[in-house]
Parts: sequence; C-alpha cells; structure tokens
Amino acid sequence: METYSQTFLESQKNMGRLLISCPDKPGIVAAISKFLYQFGANIVESNQYSTNPEGGSFFVRIVFECPDLKMKETELEEQFQPIADQFSMQWRFTFGYEVKKTAIFVSKELHCLRELLWEWQSGDLLTDLALVISNHEDCREIVESLNIPFYYIPASKENRVEVEKKQLQLLKEYNIDLIILARYMQILTPEFVEVHPNRIINIHHSFLPAFVGARPYERAYKRGVKLIGATSHYVTNDLDEGPIIEQDIMRVDHRANIEELKKIGRSIERSVLARAVNWHLEDRIIVHENKTIVF
Repeated sequence: METYSQTFLESQKNMGRLLISCPDKPGIVAAISKFLYQFGANIVESNQYSTNPEGGSFFVRIVFECPDLKMKETELEEQFQPIADQFSMQWRFTFGYEVKKTAIFVSKELHCLRELLWEWQSGDLLTDLALVISNHEDCREIVESLNIPFYYIPASKENRVEVEKKQLQLLKEYNIDLIILARYMQILTPEFVEVHPNRIINIHHSFLPAFVGARPYERAYKRGVKLIGATSHYVTNDLDEGPIIEQDIMRVDHRANIEELKKIGRSIERSVLARAVNWHLEDRIIVHENKTIVF
C-alpha cells in the first residue's frame, strides 16, 4: 500500500538534514555554511539553540538542498569530519531519499495504533511502516487489512527473554530504524533497550514525572487531580524516566470518574504520540543528557 506519493519522494531526493550538538564557540555556523556552499548546497531552514553562549552547549538543525545529493553523500560525510573534529561535534546527516522504517508494538489498547495508522494512510506519517508486533490478537484484522505484516508474540515476565529474542530478530530482518510503543504494556529489558538507543518511543498515560508506572489514571483519580496528561519519551532502562519529547494536558474536575479520565486521556495520548513520532521521523530531535531539544 503506497502511503506517500512518488511526487513527494521526488521532491525530497536532493534534500538533506544536518543535526549537530557541540560546545558553544564562535565560528560554528560560519564553518557549516561555508562547507555546504562548497558542495553547491542551499540552506532552506536553520534552527539553533545555545544553553549559554559562554561555555554552554550549542545545537543546530539545518535543512539543505543539494544537486545530485545521493552521489555526493559519502564525500559529504567524509569531508565534514575535520570540521566536526575542530568543534568537538556530535553530528549526523540524514537524507530525504532514505525513508525510515518503523515497527509498532501494541497490546490491547488500540487507540494510539489507530491514530498512527490513520496518519500513515493519509500520508502525514512519512515512514515505511514495516510491521506490527503484539502480545494480543486484538489488532490483527486492522493491521492485516492494510497489508502490514502482523506478528503475535505472547509476552509475560516468565518468557520475556525468549520473546525479546524473537522481537529483536524480526527488527533486524526488517532493518527497523524506529520502534513505537503504542500502549505496549510490557517492560523492555536493558538488553533490548541497549540495541536501540534513542530509537524507541513510548507513550505514557500520565503527565510525567507524575504517576510513573502502572495504573496512573486510578492514582490520579484518588489524588483528585485537576489536570491529566500524557507524555511521549524515549525509552531508557529507568522506567518512564527517559528523555521527554512531547507532553499535553486537559483540565478535569471532581465530577470525572476513572473511566471518564481514561476516555479524555486516550485523546491526549493519540495526539502526543503522533507528534513525537513525526518529529523523530523529520529529524527534529537532538537528545542531550536526559533532555531533548526539539526544533
């Protein structure tokens, strides 16, 4: 099923992105601009942020157009290395002709999955949605109706090592770039997370750092909260403590019971996860320590 037009892909074939984080010092932007100019590239978008101009960290995202970019890719990366060394940069180029491959993990709650599938079908989620993995059968029909491979792998604490071995093998076979946990209600082991650093996005049904872990709506109800929210973050070995990408909230009051809180929360979860995934696919996120810079 084609979810993005060939016309759009053609428009992206000479588009590149450069993401950089490094110590802040004079001359960084000038060096980058001069380098891209030497390759005949035109900068079409540039965003930058400094934590402190005197001794802080500097972050920049540049979108550029360069004729015959695919032919220049290797040379571009090789010749940028001396500049990166000069300014102690962490950096990466990404290219418009390389569409990221994603896998969705989901359990029984399907609202986030449905949102992602809708965004994908409408062409607003520019990705190759390669497969869906679930520890329940509930979404098989929805997924397979869109000709997306579906894998049912029952998971529990008892068989977690065996399950993750199967999952990692599938992710390797499909050459997956991004894993989306769309209400996948299983905790991933450190060994799994280590293989995909900053490439696993989770949606937590709470406005973190409040109500970490299981049953946040029930705990929010007991606490009598007046705001509920959702948080999308990268997964780390610390439960619900990874770098936060996006959050949103909605006001509630004493009349809302637990089921009403969950219903409101599902709407927030859908939009928060979709935005976070889109920003990752568009290379708008730089992870710095346990925070994110989102351009």
